[in-house]
Amino acid sequence: MKLLAAMSGGVDSAVAAARAVDAGHDVTGVHLALSPAPASLRQGARGCCTLEDARDARRAADVIGIPFYVWDLHERFAADVVEDFVSEYAAGRTPNPCLRCNEKIKFAAVLDRAVALGFDAVVTGHHARLSDGVLRRSVDPGKDQSYVLAVLTREQLARAVFPLGGSLKEEVRREASARGLAVADKPDSHDVCFIADGDTRGFLAGRLGERPGDLVDAESGAVVGRHGGAFGFTVGQRRGLQIGHPASDGKPRYVLSISPATSTVTVGPAPMLDVTVVHAGPPVWTVGEPVLPFEGTAQLRAHGAVSAAEARIVDGRLVVDLHQAQRGIAPGQAVVLYDGDRVVGSATVEGTNSANPRSGATG
Repeated sequence: MKLLAAMSGGVDSAVAAARAVDAGHDVTGVHLALSPAPASLRQGARGCCTLEDARDARRAADVIGIPFYVWDLHERFAADVVEDFVSEYAAGRTPNPCLRCNEKIKFAAVLDRAVALGFDAVVTGHHARLSDGVLRRSVDPGKDQSYVLAVLTREQLARAVFPLGGSLKEEVRREASARGLAVADKPDSHDVCFIADGDTRGFLAGRLGERPGDLVDAESGAVVGRHGGAFGFTVGQRRGLQIGHPASDGKPRYVLSISPATSTVTVGPAPMLDVTVVHAGPPVWTVGEPVLPFEGTAQLRAHGAVSAAEARIVDGRLVVDLHQAQRGIAPGQAVVLYDGDRVVGSATVEGTNSANPRSGATG
């Protein structure tokens, strides 16, 4: 096959491209320029798409022996990922930008251009498996990225290649070293890639401005503090609340819900975070609609706990009943359904029902 390898400048995408070549495919490497003014150097494991990353990707392509290009997609990335991130927080939701990047950039903008140029599929360094078009978890549970790929359609998965899903991360690094790839020991990127200093609240404040409001205790209704903007919080957050009045039970308080219209952040004890029912939007089925109601497992964060669950459709939207209560589930996150290690589908969380009747619902 004629394959386009998306090369970020990291070890995973470099080894994925090399394995695609070893498998006999005609491979071309491409680095995505996603910033209008990329920094020269990465800040350790933070950030991505720097000039350093572009150079690392080019050197890896040279070692592998494949053609290499840079595609400027910064305008599309800004519109579909960065602005979406800002607007979701402004609306009191907690987005997953990695999932949105896969959906809108790597397997929409890049894949569409690749197909138009005559490529059969796109190769990435994601840790996930594909077998007969079925998306499955990686064999490395600590690096599994099937959650952030679950938004992809069957048509997109049919044109995707994930060569690393059968390997542990340490095996990938050893292989990179043996191949003479200089990125063998390069740190993995983490956090939000376009916020290199890791200060999400500062980034959002710069875009949205200060929007002061109250911190309200869910149990007493009392105002227990002030804040500079509801966008600086997410459901389940404990640190940085700056509550001026200690709770009567002496226990820590967590963010329970966010109301951007009034700039109110409601806080309460940990048990009030327990969620047993998740209300989500229309689902994306990766292998066709399953028999409903569906019995399997659900995951609600990229590296979060997995719960046995039952899923059903109500008025075209996904409702998931969790057999074990989960904490800190926020609107804007994705709920991903699994049948064993097989991804069944996903949907965006719109609201939840608490396991604790005192806390009501969020969303």
